[in-house]
Amino acid sequence: MGRMKFYCDEGRCISCNGCVVACKEAHEIPVGINRRRVVTINEGIVGEEMSLSVACMHCSDAPCQKICPADCFYIRADGVVLHDKKKCIGCSYCLFACPFGAPQFPKNGAFGTKGKMDKCTFCSGGPEETHSELEFETYGQNRMAEGKPPMCASMCSTKALLAGDSDEISNIFLSRVVSKGKGTHSAPPLWGQVYGDK
Repeated sequence: MGRMKFYCDEGRCISCNGCVVACKEAHEIPVGINRRRVVTINEGIVGEEMSLSVACMHCSDAPCQKICPADCFYIRADGVVLHDKKKCIGCSYCLFACPFGAPQFPKNGAFGTKGKMDKCTFCSGGPEETHSELEFETYGQNRMAEGKPPMCASMCSTKALLAGDSDEISNIFLSRVVSKGKGTHSAPPLWGQVYGDK
């Protein structure tokens, strides 16, 4: 088994933000925190636009873990990068170190003081007891313990966002690249009619 990874196929992402809404709803994330967001590159340039769903990419060599002075980050055996909110001091070093901007900080009070960091957990919960009320309140659903994929990927209507074992994700990506341009193997039915030929 390889490491758990996300992959977003920019050729399939339609910028619907379904992944963002699914994540916020599943984990009851407060306003102002986005564990996942959709970024559109080259917006407004016809034929050049592409959208990507971005969150914590659960790096093999996580810069957030290396820079954290409170040592609140840890990497599980399956490669999922998690954090312990009890140890977080809210310094935001991880935010500056992360190339994806994954760490999020709630703004509290009149002067916008930062609270404890929050980020994508790959729907793996946290260090609390699995499926406990405290785990859900602090980290959200633990779908991985139930054998389910992260909510964002399971709700992606075009299957642009893939999540799971990196070997399986690589095989899916390879089959899409090999079959590109050969009918419905590379795109959902009627894709060319609805969105134009690409």
